Amino acid sequence: MTRADVAVVGSGPNGLAAAVTMARAGLIVRVHEQAAAFGGGLRGEALFDSRVWHDVCAAVHPMAAASAFFREFDLAARGVRLLQPPVAYGHPIEGRPAALAYRDLDATAERLGRDGRRWRRLMAPLVRHSAGVADFLLSGQRSLPRDLAVPPLLAPRMLSHLLRADGLRTEEARALLTGVAAHSVGRLPGVPSGAIALLLGHLAHAGGWPLPEGGSVRIAEALVADLRAHGGSVVTGQRVADLAELDARVVLLDTTPRGLLALAGHRLPPRYRRALARFRYGPGAAKADFLVEGPIPWADPDVGRAGTVHLGGTRAETLAAERAAVRGEPTDEPFVLLVDPAVTDPGRAVGGRRPVWAYAHVPNGDARDPVPLVTRRIERYAPGFADTVVAARGVPAAAYESYNPNYPGGDIGAGAITLTQSVFRPTPTWNPYRTPLPGVYLCSASTPPGPSVHGMCGYFAAQAALRREFGITTPPPLGPKGGVTPTETSGRAP
Repeated sequence: MTRADVAVVGSGPNGLAAAVTMARAGLIVRVHEQAAAFGGGLRGEALFDSRVWHDVCAAVHPMAAASAFFREFDLAARGVRLLQPPVAYGHPIEGRPAALAYRDLDATAERLGRDGRRWRRLMAPLVRHSAGVADFLLSGQRSLPRDLAVPPLLAPRMLSHLLRADGLRTEEARALLTGVAAHSVGRLPGVPSGAIALLLGHLAHAGGWPLPEGGSVRIAEALVADLRAHGGSVVTGQRVADLAELDARVVLLDTTPRGLLALAGHRLPPRYRRALARFRYGPGAAKADFLVEGPIPWADPDVGRAGTVHLGGTRAETLAAERAAVRGEPTDEPFVLLVDPAVTDPGRAVGGRRPVWAYAHVPNGDARDPVPLVTRRIERYAPGFADTVVAARGVPAAAYESYNPNYPGGDIGAGAITLTQSVFRPTPTWNPYRTPLPGVYLCSASTPPGPSVHGMCGYFAAQAALRREFGITTPPPLGPKGGVTPTETSGRAP
C-alpha cells in the first residue's frame, strides 16, 4: 500500500467520524478494521433467518440525532432515515400502568398524572435549550458552553437527581427517570448518571430516540461512503498488532487504553503507561438476540408502542440491580434494555418474524448465558413471550470482547462512567486525545465525551490532530457538499 497521511485503527462510529473529518480536510486516510465488516458497534447480522436483520450492538440512536457531528453530517441528506417510535421509551411496573415517555412532553405529563407538572418543570427548560444541552454534555469537557444558560439549568437538576430522585413522587415517574439514568451502566444515583438521565430524558421530547430504517449499519455505511468519496479507504479483516505496521504520518486509535497498551506499551513513557493501566472499566452488558413470531405479548399493551423498553421494575429494584452489577455481584434480576425494532421500522419484520434486541447489565466479565436471564425478565412483564421465540443467541459479557475489543469484560462504554472518568478520560491531561507518542492520538469512547453513537470523540481527536500535525485550524465542513479533494492539502506541512 502507498503511504497514507492518516491511519485510523478501528471502524466504529468514532473511528469513522475521525476518518471522515481528516479526509474532508484533504488528507489521504486509511481505516484498518480487524473484523470482516466495518462499523464496530454499528454492525448487524442476519443471525437466524436470512431475511431478518439484527443489530448486534447499538440499536437506538438519540445521540446520532443530537450530536453536533451528526447534525452537520446530515444523515437524512445521505439517505439514512431516522424513524421515530410512537413512544420514545417505556417502563412497565407490575400492578401499575406502564410509565411512558412520549415525544410530546404534554402527553407524557398527562400520562404521569400528579407528577406530570413536575416532569414538565424538569424537562421543558432542557427541551428549549436542547442543542445547547447536547453540545455541552457531548463536549470535550475543556471549554465553556456556547449556551451559557445550560449549566444553571443542569446543576440543580443533577443535584436533585443525586439527592431526591428529582422530586418525583409517583412510582411511575421515579421509575421512568431511573431507567434512563441506568444507561450510565454504573452506580445509581450519581452525578454522571444524573447528567445522562437529563440528556437522554429530555431528548425523548426533543430530537427523539430514533432507529435507523434498516438497522444501525446504515449509519456506518453513510460514513464509509463519505470517506471513500473524499479519497479514503477501509481495509477490513486486518488486525493491527503493533503501531510499527502502520505506514502513516498520523495515527488515530479507536481503541481503549488497554488497546493502546497492546499496540505500543513498550514505546510509552512509564508514567503514562501506568496511568493507562489504572484506567477502570465498568460493569458488563450481556447481549441476547431473539427471533420471534409476532409482537411481544406485553401485559400492558401500551408498552408495545415503545421503541425502547426498560425492564427494571420499581426505582428501588433498578437501583439494587445496578449497584449489584457495579459490586460484581451476579443477580437473577438484572436491569434489561429491550428493543423490538419492528415497532418503529415495520420493514424489520418479515413473514411474521421479527428481531428482538436486549442487553442485561451484569458484572464485568460475567460468563452466564444471558438468554435465560433476559427471557425471565421479559416474561415478568410479557407472559407468554417464551412461546413466541423461534431462535435465540446469547453473548455473555465475558465473550463480548471477542466481538469488539473495545468492550473489555463486556463494558460497552469503553470505561467506567464515574465522576472522575467522565472528565479525565483516559488520563488527567488537558488534551485527552493526544498521546506522548508523536503523531498518535486516541479517538475512542475512552476519551471525552464518552460512550454512545455520537462521533464526537473521533471528531475532537481529528480536530486536535489537524491543528498540531497539519496546521489546519479550521475544521472542514461536514455537510453532504463539503470537504476538499485529497490533492489539495495531502502531505501539507505544519
